[in-house]
Amino acid sequence: VMQSSDPENLHYAHILKSNFINKNSQSLLEDLKSFINYYLGFGHFVYRDNMGRQIAVAKSMNEFEQYLKTIPEDSLVYHAMKNHFSLWLMARGEVKIAKIINPMKISDFSDMAEMRNFLLDLISKRRREMDKGKLVNYDETAAIDESNVVSLAGGSLGGKGRGLAFINTLIYGFELGKLTPGINIKSPVTMIIGTDEFDLFIETNKLRTVIKEEKNYENLKRKFLNCNLSFNLEKKLRSFLKLMDKPIAIRSSSLFEDSMSQPFSGIFGTYLLPNNNPDFDTRLKIIMDAIKLVFASIYSKSARTYFEAINYMIEQEKMAIVLQEVVGNRFEDAFYPHISGTAQSYNFYPVAHMRPGEGFALAAIGLGQYVVEGEKAYRFSPAYPALDIVSQKDISKNSQVYFFAVDMKKEKINLLEGENAGLIKLEIADSERHGTLKHCASVYNPDNDTIEPGIDSIGPRVVNFANILRYDYIPLAETIATVLDVVKEAFGTPVEIEYAVDLNLDKNGKADFYILQVKPLVGSGAGYNINLKKINEDKCLLISKRSMGNGKVDNIRDVVYIDPEKFNNTLTEAMAEEIDAINDKMLARRENYILIGPGRWGTRDRFIGVPVAWPQISQAKVIVEVSLPEFPLDASLGSHFFHNVTSMNVGYFSVDQASKDEFVKWDKLKREELVSEGKFFKHVRFRSPLKIRMDGKKRISIIEYTECS
Repeated sequence: VMQSSDPENLHYAHILKSNFINKNSQSLLEDLKSFINYYLGFGHFVYRDNMGRQIAVAKSMNEFEQYLKTIPEDSLVYHAMKNHFSLWLMARGEVKIAKIINPMKISDFSDMAEMRNFLLDLISKRRREMDKGKLVNYDETAAIDESNVVSLAGGSLGGKGRGLAFINTLIYGFELGKLTPGINIKSPVTMIIGTDEFDLFIETNKLRTVIKEEKNYENLKRKFLNCNLSFNLEKKLRSFLKLMDKPIAIRSSSLFEDSMSQPFSGIFGTYLLPNNNPDFDTRLKIIMDAIKLVFASIYSKSARTYFEAINYMIEQEKMAIVLQEVVGNRFEDAFYPHISGTAQSYNFYPVAHMRPGEGFALAAIGLGQYVVEGEKAYRFSPAYPALDIVSQKDISKNSQVYFFAVDMKKEKINLLEGENAGLIKLEIADSERHGTLKHCASVYNPDNDTIEPGIDSIGPRVVNFANILRYDYIPLAETIATVLDVVKEAFGTPVEIEYAVDLNLDKNGKADFYILQVKPLVGSGAGYNINLKKINEDKCLLISKRSMGNGKVDNIRDVVYIDPEKFNNTLTEAMAEEIDAINDKMLARRENYILIGPGRWGTRDRFIGVPVAWPQISQAKVIVEVSLPEFPLDASLGSHFFHNVTSMNVGYFSVDQASKDEFVKWDKLKREELVSEGKFFKHVRFRSPLKIRMDGKKRISIIEYTECS
């Protein structure tokens, strides 16, 4: 551009093929602005034909890309010849792609279609790069892959959604994978429906009154299914589903779920769907029905019981939804990952030279439901993965014998059957047939009480991941330790993760480690000190040296316990029903109690403990697991049960009666006032409140009583 106060210089500007601006012009600033916008690429991009006539105006990168798909070829040539594309992109700060486009010539392409596709592909790749590790709003041009989290509706993401968005940022924004070069760290394709949709669903379908009046949860679920999601969400789900051909998990993400202040787990619904019906509308309906049932799960008995226990108004709770692609591969009619599990940065049950702060992990074959529900998953320390925590015989005895997978035979699902409606339970032998057991199991030799790595020999299969944890087929333990350290540092508190592993190696020889969920752990710090030398054991009802919890409780008089003489591990399901009834009575009185019984509480394996769900014992302020002859403890909890116990600051004590340092005074319990006696449980009440003391650092807990005259 030539600027001059002499209008005569316009002639020279024409000779130089330059623009001319008169310095004395009344519109000098407007003339300069017009020049900058038009010739330097600032402002909107105006698509023109080869005669310079306006065709379309792009006000954003999105519009620029959309118009680029449809403009005539002569317009494409016009702008390419004048380098308009690179100028405009450079002005918008897209320096990287502008520098790629600028030196390109029309002659570098075989035809205009090739050039158009080159430009579109360049813009698409740049957008995906920019969106990595971010929460992006959904639109039909958005790139949906593992590198970002896509929002389908506004409002809060919920506790689980926040954790997933955070993890995605760690992986793809801060390149967490650089810390673990031997494996690919990923998160599954994830979309989140914010809580605005829940509010809209409740209001537009006039469900407030229904929720207050309908106390039967099964009836309430049916009423929710008869209601409609918003047209906007349905439209987005329809578009999203066209891109998804794998099974889909529909997960809850309520405001307080997995939050820092009052975290809890496993209370609300989660559905794993095969997503394989040949009719598209049927697939869409199943997904929308699952979303409605997750909304309804806020009002289940489990949820209501939980909210009562923490004095929280259920009307204040809101639900977001997480849609995740299920990690794994298809084997015959089953879909599952090679390995899934959980890991915690704080270990409440360290053995040998392990330290609590080193954490622990659980691993199993198949879907994670097996682990979080407290089945026989393999437990190991990420710091000492080759160290066996229990004896070879116990490892063999307690090895995983079945697993869960998505049932790909089911094209139609009745979601009212429950959260496992889309799943199938398979034997470990099925895993061996599928070829997924190869690196995950060993063979137990009873002749010399040894476990031999690999499955080449004949004998009982033992799922102990020896080829991975001992011989480093993949760096699983190292990866878990690194992820826990980074996430713990970022959260500023101990954490738990759920993960899955795909052992299929990529071209670089790496397996894939997926982080599915992250949540804070509470109850792991130390807040009370116990000096056993100063404790009068004569006044102790109980001493445990393997306990969880901190602080003191001085207002409990009630103890509910299983009479050891009446315990039969084939009748534990009936025991769960009996304690549920006792708990309901204590809930009605709003009083807490101490629960004592043999074996593992909260397990799904009814032969190793009482298979209670957390709401069945929600009023227990202290839970005690006791060993019996031929019934030892392995001190292992299901993730959901464990998480709720710790987050509610419930004491969890283990008492090994074979130890001279730990005990429960059964004779003292039998002398106290008997409130009620059932087939299995006795409910007794002390005249004075018991003194419960928990030392979280030393993991020592005691319960003292006062003799009344």
